[in-house]
Amino acid sequence: METTKKIKKSVLKRQKKEAAKVAASKGPVQAKLNNVPTSTRKMRLVADIIRGKRVNEALGILKYQAKQGARKLEKLVLSAVADWQAKNTEIRVEDADLYVKEIFVDGGRVLKRLRTAPQGRAYRVRKRSNHVTIVVAALNAPTAAPVEVKTEAEEKSTQTKKASAKKSTASKSKAKEKAN
Repeated sequence: METTKKIKKSVLKRQKKEAAKVAASKGPVQAKLNNVPTSTRKMRLVADIIRGKRVNEALGILKYQAKQGARKLEKLVLSAVADWQAKNTEIRVEDADLYVKEIFVDGGRVLKRLRTAPQGRAYRVRKRSNHVTIVVAALNAPTAAPVEVKTEAEEKSTQTKKASAKKSTASKSKAKEKAN
């Protein structure tokens, strides 16, 4: 029989924080969906709903959204999460606290077709498409650069250097006063 080793909660918290720092250092992940056959305007309505939301919340919203582009965006968010997981293999997605950092919809190609009209004329029909780009990142990413920790010996050496620099400038100023 194998015995399992219990891990303290404090150790688990520390491991989770370290994993989040590693994930943040690897950065956000971008996923694209090109030539979606809906208009840009319709897709932007759905994209605006999930912008800035956490991934789990965004997926819940998209699953029950009745708008046309919701199914496509749901698949795109899942794809971005899978890409993030592939990039950060040592961290579980549940622990990472991912969110939709950016999402934008650009116009794609326009297919021009003709529809018959009365009296031998024809009306032009523009079948629009769009390109969707989504950026997913970890929420608890450190924003500042890591701070260097100095040892006590290094601090003492820097203090002595500063003190000796002050003494030398003071002795130089006294020498100038004597010369005048």
